[in-house]
Amino acid sequence: MSLPVAILAGGLATRLRPLTGQMPKSLIEVAGLPFIVHQLKLLRQNGLTEAVLCLGYLGEQIQAEIGDGQRLGMRITCIFDGPELLGTGGALRRALPSLGNAFFMLYGDCYLECDYQAIEKAFHEKGKLGLMTVFKNMNQWDNSNIVFENGRIVSYNKINRVPEMKHIDYGVSVLQAATLSDYPAGKPFDLVTVYQDLLSQNQLAGFEVYERFYEIGSPAGLEETRRHISEKEHGTS
Repeated sequence: MSLPVAILAGGLATRLRPLTGQMPKSLIEVAGLPFIVHQLKLLRQNGLTEAVLCLGYLGEQIQAEIGDGQRLGMRITCIFDGPELLGTGGALRRALPSLGNAFFMLYGDCYLECDYQAIEKAFHEKGKLGLMTVFKNMNQWDNSNIVFENGRIVSYNKINRVPEMKHIDYGVSVLQAATLSDYPAGKPFDLVTVYQDLLSQNQLAGFEVYERFYEIGSPAGLEETRRHISEKEHGTS
């Protein structure tokens, strides 16, 4: 049985305004369905049947659309940030009681056609507190932010980039719950902090994937993802 998946879908999606003025990003229509339905179907096809949705901005709409996940063949739990948005790290920290000892993490705006079973196997084999997937992006689809050499993440920085950075954090990680339990509950913090702390402790494994990522975080990314999923599901552009 595969690990559960935490999906971070609580952000404000300001880059997609006015589209997201009254609707959370996860419910934007893509090839005839809300984006999150495509995302969950993809996970289900990869043998992942349990998901925890970390919700914030307009999250009640997502809960109303997805429910308990039964119609998608999944078991889904919704966890809300509460009155204050908790950021990517804080939202995960809040969801820990529903996630068990270890779990996948992915972002609510990504469509990632990778081998989730291989990623989980690598996580168990490498024996670190966390594993991050990386993709050799070469600044093509977004800014590369990782130096990855000989199967290891050497550095990871989204702000201070150097020319040696050819890879990017792909969007899927596996984390042990213990990784987050030391951070304060109910306080906003970013997952980048967690990854950098793990890296400094030599506790962040890397796993290279070779399938490009799709995302709906920007208008251009949304249109590209719509085209891709439409072609994949309907054979049309």
